[in-house]
Amino acid sequence: MGNSVIDALYTSIGVLFKGRNFIRLLGGLWTTIWIAAVSVVLSIILGFLFGLLMSRKNRFVRIISYAYLEFMRIMPQLVLLFLAYFGITHSFGISISGESASIIVFTMWGLAEMGDLVRSSLQSIPHHQYESGRALGLTERQIFIYIIIPQTIKRLVPLSMNLITRMIKTTSLVVFVGVIEVVKVGQQIIEANRLTVPSASIAIYGVIFMMYFFVCWPLSLMADRIEKKQRGE
Repeated sequence: MGNSVIDALYTSIGVLFKGRNFIRLLGGLWTTIWIAAVSVVLSIILGFLFGLLMSRKNRFVRIISYAYLEFMRIMPQLVLLFLAYFGITHSFGISISGESASIIVFTMWGLAEMGDLVRSSLQSIPHHQYESGRALGLTERQIFIYIIIPQTIKRLVPLSMNLITRMIKTTSLVVFVGVIEVVKVGQQIIEANRLTVPSASIAIYGVIFMMYFFVCWPLSLMADRIEKKQRGE
């Protein structure tokens, strides 16, 4: 039995390097990274602005902002993908690619989460920082730009790293809207070898796991290192 397991594993690894299979997986990984990167950049920019909006004392603005935040947290990303890709197309006759729908959904989700991180970071700044700025004769705008924003960004860095990691992992959902990313390529390879090498999924999904791991792991280490450095460890 042990030999049969080893033979099955060896055969499945052979499928991985058959023809251009591994190159195709790398191409699918690039699609995953590209979608995640664009979504992350847009989420950081828009999320920072959204966080500033959430910090305003205007009651109406805060209610709308929190309603949007809770909606994005409660609604599954897969449902949002279906709404963006199938709903918009059928309801409004707008042609939209799977990649575009994915970027829209992940950006909407990311900006909500990033906005909440910005809001909490702003609120965590001690009030005496504002008072110290006023004592130095700085205007409210100068206090915000030169004192509050730098400290907010410092607090945001490790938190945003964790959000970026979550967004990268969530991009695996784009397979359901026809995007040929790494998981979809893996499924195609497994299906093509289903009859000749039934155990191909062992190697394919194992490699996909390692690809996600090596993309997300450095970000996780960086976030942990920055957090420890900020604590003075």
